[in-house]
Amino acid sequence: MIKAGGNKILFITQWQYNDALIQTYTLPYIRIVQNITGCYTYLIATTKKTSSIKISKRQNVVLIELPVSKSFLLLRWFFNIIAIRRIVRRKKISVLHTMCTPAGSIGALLKILNRKLMLILDSVEPHAESMVEGGQWKKGNMKFRLLFYMEKKQVKVADKLIMAAEGMDRYIFKKYGIVVTDFQIKPACVDLNLFSGSVIKDKQLLAQYNLTDKITCLYAGKLGGFYLDDELFAFVKQCENYWGITKFRFLMLSGEDGAYVNKQRIKHEIDDDTLIKLFVPHKDVPKYMGMADFAVSPFKLLPSKRYSTPIKNGEYMALGLPIVITPNISTDSDIIAQNYAGAIIETLNEVGYLNAIKRIESLLINNSRQEIYNRIRPLAEKYRNFTIAEEAYRLVYDSL
Repeated sequence: MIKAGGNKILFITQWQYNDALIQTYTLPYIRIVQNITGCYTYLIATTKKTSSIKISKRQNVVLIELPVSKSFLLLRWFFNIIAIRRIVRRKKISVLHTMCTPAGSIGALLKILNRKLMLILDSVEPHAESMVEGGQWKKGNMKFRLLFYMEKKQVKVADKLIMAAEGMDRYIFKKYGIVVTDFQIKPACVDLNLFSGSVIKDKQLLAQYNLTDKITCLYAGKLGGFYLDDELFAFVKQCENYWGITKFRFLMLSGEDGAYVNKQRIKHEIDDDTLIKLFVPHKDVPKYMGMADFAVSPFKLLPSKRYSTPIKNGEYMALGLPIVITPNISTDSDIIAQNYAGAIIETLNEVGYLNAIKRIESLLINNSRQEIYNRIRPLAEKYRNFTIAEEAYRLVYDSL
């Protein structure tokens, strides 16, 4: 078992420290591992603000920020990996804990250079194929070939695997020809105290944005890449047509460029009053989400997304929001369908949108907001509770 005093753990990510993926998808898990092991921990993040390595103390973790830029990205990471190796040797780190497969590639290289290091791959999911399916990469380019190769390599050399969703072991066998039997599954868990019934329908915010008597659809996230773009706005237009411009509102919590969002609004002939786009600090996100009556999770129909773990779905569930989602997204689509917790968009056209809208309307008409919350909130408590992560980490670290 990994014990305090005898081991130091280095968490590796490829994200910037202030990114939500660090704040909500990394730091909470670091605290859990610290509570289980008592070990001293370090965290690798990236920065675009400096050309040199920056080391600082953040609460109970030592933050090591590595410089990155779009220019000469692979060369920059070559030097960063050399720097990480030096840090590992100087700080006498014995455990590498990587978050998602791009960071897992770094961990695998360090493990190959020093077989005494223990490597834990966390949030294992297909990334290379997702980038191709989402249109960001082409299958023959060097980025895809390199990451796909490293995804296979890291699975081979890792000491412990933590999958992002059920079925990833089958993907690994199908794509890499590797049989894995010793693994844990840990979805993207949610702070159930932060995302709770206490922030639902804040009267001051509802009055501020004139949403008191409206049917409000929520989307928190990006456009393009893994997410639908034109199709999302087409769905919003269908909602506007169905409920009317005086009743329906679309609340978009996103850092997307406002001019582009407005261009899409005009293109799809959505009324100016219908769309409310905001960018708010993450600490305020729950109460802004809480203004909504239902949410949309507009992932593209990508085969690899069956093995992902969208954190926004857990946040929606925790707030008791019915979710409109595309099919085969992690286990979430099945959970939503089986528990009448939203609607599946079976086809990306007017028929598919309208069927989903009518299903949501049935939920809203036949149940109060509290009744809907009481139906959906338990799904977050069952499937996105941090106790799941605690159990997975305890099994992993106790067995090392």
